[in-house]
Amino acid sequence: MDDHDVLGRIAELVAKEHRLEEQHVGTGLDAESARELKHLEVALDQCWDLLRQRRARRAVGLDPDDAEVRPEATVEGYRQ
Repeated sequence: MDDHDVLGRIAELVAKEHRLEEQHVGTGLDAESARELKHLEVALDQCWDLLRQRRARRAVGLDPDDAEVRPEATVEGYRQ
């Protein structure tokens, strides 16, 4: 997966997230939709992390293709 693919996946996930939120405006999310939203948020965090890894590796002369998707526990544990 190259940077272009990762950015495409991010765009796809954001579109799904927006559709899900728009479907529940004024009613709130049911349990299933809340789980789906959480899954989308985690997947987005993983994609952004992968893109940052790829860019950082490239910046220091390493192969960006060696970057890997990190587990949920790792990307969700980062401090903002």
